[in-house]
Amino acid sequence: MTTGKSTYADRSACGPYRVGFLLVDNFTLIALATAVEPLRMANQLAGTELYSWKLLTAEGDHARASDGITMVPDASLQEEHNFDLVIVVAGIDVTRSFSRKETRWLQQMARRHVLLGAVCTGAYVLASAGLLNGHACSAHWECLEAMQEGFPRVQTNNRLFTVESERMTCTGGTVPMHMMLSFLARRHGKELSNAVSHMFVCDRVREESEQQPMPMHPALARAQPKLAEAAQLMEANIEEPIELKELAALAGISRRQLERLFLKHTGCTPSRYYLRVRLNRARRLLKQTSCSIVEIASMCGFVSATHFSRCYRKTMGRAPKYERMEVFPENGAEGALTPPMAALPSSSLQALRRARAESTYGVFERSG
Repeated sequence: MTTGKSTYADRSACGPYRVGFLLVDNFTLIALATAVEPLRMANQLAGTELYSWKLLTAEGDHARASDGITMVPDASLQEEHNFDLVIVVAGIDVTRSFSRKETRWLQQMARRHVLLGAVCTGAYVLASAGLLNGHACSAHWECLEAMQEGFPRVQTNNRLFTVESERMTCTGGTVPMHMMLSFLARRHGKELSNAVSHMFVCDRVREESEQQPMPMHPALARAQPKLAEAAQLMEANIEEPIELKELAALAGISRRQLERLFLKHTGCTPSRYYLRVRLNRARRLLKQTSCSIVEIASMCGFVSATHFSRCYRKTMGRAPKYERMEVFPENGAEGALTPPMAALPSSSLQALRRARAESTYGVFERSG
């Protein structure tokens, strides 16, 4: 495919490719930025307006990102739009951050055969609108359980991004940039896509088939592939946990080697690590789905709700039922802000308060 400047000008003669970014409350700013910037740079390098874009909110009000920063949208959903592509940008607490108005509008766009996309947790919004049924879908690992339990007809996967003829979805962080670079390559050829990546000092364009990194630190996984393989087996066998002897055999090492690797590199036994994997999944299910505690106990491989609650309280420091209670208690109740936290700038303080509902809130274990 020719990628000369004159060719770009010819392609934009009938107007730029129009992209709408629907900002859902508490969207992730990095996901928006890494999705928009490749389009801007493609225009800059081509010397012509290949792409135009608008930021949208349901009512045209300011959009608040998960970090507390507000953005002024270009338009509301009530206005008439003629998009070629609409991308849903979401972030934290996605299950409670969008409205029926937004899903109805997306359904309207689908009836017009507009290409629909989503970044970070935006796939959950598309799925709620029934627009991912029968489609392959990538989403941030933190909301995959909610997707799988709530929308069984959606073909969720653990790939970085998925591009189909009518849908394009991806995980979060900087991955939207790689999805958009792939999108540019499909439309204009790899020469332009590579040039855009070079402008962003991106040393490697990641492929669609690549898997999301597991929660274990990537550097550790690369340095200890057998450890990573064992951890991946744990992640894949949560509802019916496998015995450590079998786990070691599947990873191609002895049980003693397995125990040494975990103790050396994670500071805990394989059993302890496996329990934490199961409880982390339980925490996501508690915060993101309406499944009962009994159901979650079963889905996470516990023989009874009582055993699950006991393990959860001991490891997580609170009973499972409290994960679903009000996350912003008033009048100095549990979770009240300490003086150092109260001194934070207002935007960061608000962001931290909103993050209390997330399954990863407070899970970092400090050493020493």
